[in-house]
Amino acid sequence: MARWRIVGGVGVAALALSGCIPSIDGAPAEDAGPPPRPTYLPREPAPRYDPPQRYEPARNDLPGRDGADRGGVAMPRTARPAWEARPVTPDAQVVADQSYTVQPGDSLRRVAERTGAGSEAIARANALEPPFTIRAGQVLTVPGGRYHLVRQGESGIAIARAYGVEWSRIVAANALEEPYVLRAGQRVLIPGDPARAPSRAERAAAFRLDIDDILTGGEPAPAPRQAPAKPVANPTRVLPPTAVVAAPARLQGGFAWPVDGTVVRRFGPGKSGERNDGIKIAVPVSTPIHATADGVVAYAGDGIAALGGLVIIRHGGGWTSVYGHASKLLVQRGQSVKRGQTIALSGDTGFADRPEVHFELRKGRTPVDPQGQLPRR
Repeated sequence: MARWRIVGGVGVAALALSGCIPSIDGAPAEDAGPPPRPTYLPREPAPRYDPPQRYEPARNDLPGRDGADRGGVAMPRTARPAWEARPVTPDAQVVADQSYTVQPGDSLRRVAERTGAGSEAIARANALEPPFTIRAGQVLTVPGGRYHLVRQGESGIAIARAYGVEWSRIVAANALEEPYVLRAGQRVLIPGDPARAPSRAERAAAFRLDIDDILTGGEPAPAPRQAPAKPVANPTRVLPPTAVVAAPARLQGGFAWPVDGTVVRRFGPGKSGERNDGIKIAVPVSTPIHATADGVVAYAGDGIAALGGLVIIRHGGGWTSVYGHASKLLVQRGQSVKRGQTIALSGDTGFADRPEVHFELRKGRTPVDPQGQLPRR
């Protein structure tokens, strides 16, 4: 009988993240590289960076599509997730530790363009607070490292896979917080030694997803002033993977049980020490699974092996619900759903012990005991 590891756990929950720094003075065009360094900047030779070879997972690691039934999960006809549809070229610029003297007319964004470092990283290194005012003659510390210039449509997961680095490490290195959406023109720091290619084990780890990865690194980077797409009303219209989907502004009402069954595993640590970030509800195969509240589908697929057929819904107010082990998915990313609407059919896919539904509620990135939020039965 298969036992599963920590499922949907917060990949970097233990990391103390500092405040996320918003866009500074807009963003450069997505295809614009940094301009040549002027003569007043130090010309220290940068270490050589050889982009790692792209790691391609086995075919059965990738979500099914086009109505396919793979691994016991009937998949809807759907566009690929952003991290597959928009691959990333690992062309990061290696920047040496240096000091920069602010010139007349410089902004923090301009300093980032001149040095190749991220404006957020420069702000953190110099304890700059919004509105990030700098003055001519001021000497700034520019932290070195590999900086990837984000292009439109790229997602955090795709960037992590391109460099063979787990997304959770990139989140920590850049002190990212809500809403975890990168922007075109942003430069993100890629942790690790730029002179050493990642091992095969590291590249494989970058392809393994959990709930936290999808919630924090699954959305594509919008272009400057690109508005979020409006949710669609039914699964026949599929939003493109590059469309940024906005969550509802607030939670409407409370939560309802996704299925009527027996709770066979509760929230929290189990007898063997493993942690369950939700509850497991035993039900017959093909039992309708209902949305616990109004919301917008953030993910529908089977990209997390342990959870099999999976639906993730954002409800507003920072709330997210998760439904796993489904045998058939009936909704698409970007689709609006109502409380009680059927979103999938139950099964025993993934690492299920029996026909059951894995159900989670999260507030932000923190798993919350669903039974404390659901009506008593």
